Amino acid sequence: MAHHTFPHDSFIPRHIGPSTADILAMLKLLNLPSVEALVNETIPTSIQSDKPLNIRRKDTSEKELLDELRMIATKNNIFQSYIGQGYYDTITPPVILRNILENPGWYTQYTPYQAEISQGRLEALLNFQTMISDLTGLDIANASLLDEGTAAAEAMAMFFRETKQPEKNRFLIHDGCHPQTIDILKTRALPLGIELKIEEFRNLIPDDKSFGILIQFPDSDGAVYDYADLCEEAHTNGTFVAVAADIMSLVLLKPPGEFGADVAVGNTQRFGVPMGFGGPHAAYFATRYQFKRKIPGRIIGVSVDKHGNHALRMALQTREQHIRREKATSNICTAQVLLAIMAGMYAVYHGPERLKQIANKIYGLTDLLARNLKEIGYKILNAHYFDTLRIMSGGLSSQKIASRAHKNEINLRYFADGTIGISVDETTTLSDIHELITLFSPDTDASDSVPLFSDKSGGQQDYSGPFLRTSSFLTHPVFNSYHSETEMLRYIHRLETKDLALNTSMISLGSCTMKLNATTEMIPITWGELSNQHPFAPDDQSKGYQQIITDLGDWLKEITGFTAVSMQPNSGAQGEYTGLMTIRAYHHDHGDKHRNICLIPASAHGTNPASSIMAGMDVLVVDCDDNGNIDVKDLRYKAESNRDRLAALMVTYPSTHGVFEEEIQSICDIIHANGGLVYMDGANLNAMVGLCRPAEFGADVIHINLHKTFSIPHGGGGPGMGPICATNILAPFLPNHTMASVGGTKGITAVSSAPWGSASILPISWAYIALLNGNGLTFASQIAILNANYMASRLEQEFPILYKGLNNRVAHEFILDLRQFRKSSGITEEDVAKRLIDYGFHAPTMSFPVPGTLMIEPTESESKAELDRLCDALISIKQEITDIAEGRADRIDNVLKNAPHTAKEIAVENWNHPYSREAAAYPAPWTRDYKFWPSVGRVDNAYGDRNLMCACPPIKDYTNVI
Repeated sequence: MAHHTFPHDSFIPRHIGPSTADILAMLKLLNLPSVEALVNETIPTSIQSDKPLNIRRKDTSEKELLDELRMIATKNNIFQSYIGQGYYDTITPPVILRNILENPGWYTQYTPYQAEISQGRLEALLNFQTMISDLTGLDIANASLLDEGTAAAEAMAMFFRETKQPEKNRFLIHDGCHPQTIDILKTRALPLGIELKIEEFRNLIPDDKSFGILIQFPDSDGAVYDYADLCEEAHTNGTFVAVAADIMSLVLLKPPGEFGADVAVGNTQRFGVPMGFGGPHAAYFATRYQFKRKIPGRIIGVSVDKHGNHALRMALQTREQHIRREKATSNICTAQVLLAIMAGMYAVYHGPERLKQIANKIYGLTDLLARNLKEIGYKILNAHYFDTLRIMSGGLSSQKIASRAHKNEINLRYFADGTIGISVDETTTLSDIHELITLFSPDTDASDSVPLFSDKSGGQQDYSGPFLRTSSFLTHPVFNSYHSETEMLRYIHRLETKDLALNTSMISLGSCTMKLNATTEMIPITWGELSNQHPFAPDDQSKGYQQIITDLGDWLKEITGFTAVSMQPNSGAQGEYTGLMTIRAYHHDHGDKHRNICLIPASAHGTNPASSIMAGMDVLVVDCDDNGNIDVKDLRYKAESNRDRLAALMVTYPSTHGVFEEEIQSICDIIHANGGLVYMDGANLNAMVGLCRPAEFGADVIHINLHKTFSIPHGGGGPGMGPICATNILAPFLPNHTMASVGGTKGITAVSSAPWGSASILPISWAYIALLNGNGLTFASQIAILNANYMASRLEQEFPILYKGLNNRVAHEFILDLRQFRKSSGITEEDVAKRLIDYGFHAPTMSFPVPGTLMIEPTESESKAELDRLCDALISIKQEITDIAEGRADRIDNVLKNAPHTAKEIAVENWNHPYSREAAAYPAPWTRDYKFWPSVGRVDNAYGDRNLMCACPPIKDYTNVI
């Protein structure tokens, strides 16, 4: 297959980077006649699929695709939703919509492991953390979590681990928490042996068995209660307190940290992030300093660079899963960075005073509605409220109101007891309040006679209920300086220029596929038909979404060979956990509750053992041989020795070492013969799509990283999606959800807050697959393998390739071994990573899965010219290392140890290094045409951890920002 075989408007050659001539040139270097020949040398023939992908067997142009998707999207009926329950209509400021959400300079960034080229997004995340700490009244916040329900579950797990008293295994839950949160808590508690007690909050009595408590503020019905006494009682009994708090309410209400909370969690969706049928949204997690080393997820901290200048980085990374593995405090390895940045920028743009205006408007309209409903005979069940009312039927039955609401395209929340919930948001107007009153009026003209604020007031009213906030918030200058669009636009752009994204150069990260996120794939996510849908809207309003979800699920099943799918997991780590929980449920259903051992290769992703522990399993590590493959003899011994307790094997294929292991079928057979099931980590699926199907060679369940293989962008470290595909035997156990009919007949309870996870980004993967079709998907996998083998062949003369597979080939990624340079020249893999910044590149994956190495994955969407540019940079760096080793360059003061070099450093009057400014800043020809300048020098990681600061620093330290 070659580019010239496709129509001129085909998407396939737009996505596939190398041209026909490039492909032929790369094959010539590899001494191969075709990409098919390369695949045969790379993938064991025994596992290659003989069935081509049956997915849309025709080319679709990008225009045709958008027209088709628009027709599907219009099948969604977007009603005015007052459902609430943690999801609200919001207004995304256009300056944020256009310049962040729709800007590849922001949405194609990678996780900020290379801090020097991530200062923009790190600052934006620091703003988010500061916003959360200020609004919650707590000491420290992380850089976001996946959703409110899983954030609450992380709080429960953190409290449980911190208690360290076996007899204290009871977690108390306020029955006023959102139902989806309670559902997730049931899932997370079960394998950990945590007993849940769900009661009305006045009946929640902390005792000697309780280690934690969760309360909702305001509660799911909208009621505002004083929880101070409950918090005090809990602490007296050694019980930690978590509060799930609405972020907008904290503008007006006393923050949880001031009435006794140890943790506050919630969702920042209503700070400018569309509902999108459930996500992605940035959850928050804030706590006291005593938990700083136990906080799940990522934390951004303030440090300094080598020049002593202010610099930011991810702090306390020793908590991360790739280091702590089965001892990790959480399996969360990502965040919702793009959405956290949007929410933080919403606060930057509005500032504290405009946020108060928004919150007071919401409250004022809610109070207006309440007073008028009382006037016409309805009872408001919550005495105090912020934005939500629970209403007992008055003049009309709930059925009659529901009928009227549907006719007027309005969604309300209907309770089983006949009461009705209404949640007001920032998009609500006086006209909407009139419409709601009319809806409830026995006489439809009655609303004309009830008192209303004048139109001039806009419903604005200062909050006057209990728990009024008196403390200040968002006092830092960053929240008080950019309130005009001109200033906001420049601030956003200034941060963007400090970051290296895919619009600058390739990001060749092994195990974190950074391919093209095509503009056409991204366009639909901001269409109102997709972005404005409430996740709990009735099914007949989401037919467009249902078609996208069904199509995508069918395509994923075709690609993997499995027969069942769940879209609910909203990250790769969530997919791992969900896959293991379905295996656990299967064993328990078959009376094998004792099966709790999970075998995990030593080379596995760090989230694998952490997910296994969370699923209640014991981890047993399987050795790897000298070639990086699973030691089949050790696997067999451990499987047979534990055959009565064996639950599962977690295996990544192709392996984390970047090779197709020839024994994969035998490995699966060994596990099955001993009563276990095989979970496959789908991180490396980009090497298999269209070439082999995991279900055909023995896997039972796989999670799929849609943010890797299927083109959802990484967004600076999130969003992601991790749906799972499974066999018939596991299908009955796929996760259900309290708010929708999803999952299997014996399904586990929910794993994510929304029934279909982060549904609004599923159209990206739908469009990717639809545009490429079966032929293009297969071609993409072939070129991913070709690009990797081409680069490996060019680089192996300078660097040892650590592992190779069949016929001396690598899969879609490979590992450069740099360990010998430490001894010969004092140069480490970190020095090479930082020097690559001077050449204009983001470093490959550093020190994973083997310390002292770089792991490279070029993907299929990079051209040969870009591959060669990175190869040339690495070869040039090898020469720089040789100069040090052979004494032509200083061992301490050299271009690698001092990398990266900033413009400020190059411009100093006195240049005191033994190498030239040109060698430092312009080491390759392309850097003279375009130069990416890092905004800081090498960041001092140890300083940042010793002097932990995870909020915006004082203004005297912030002069480079304001």
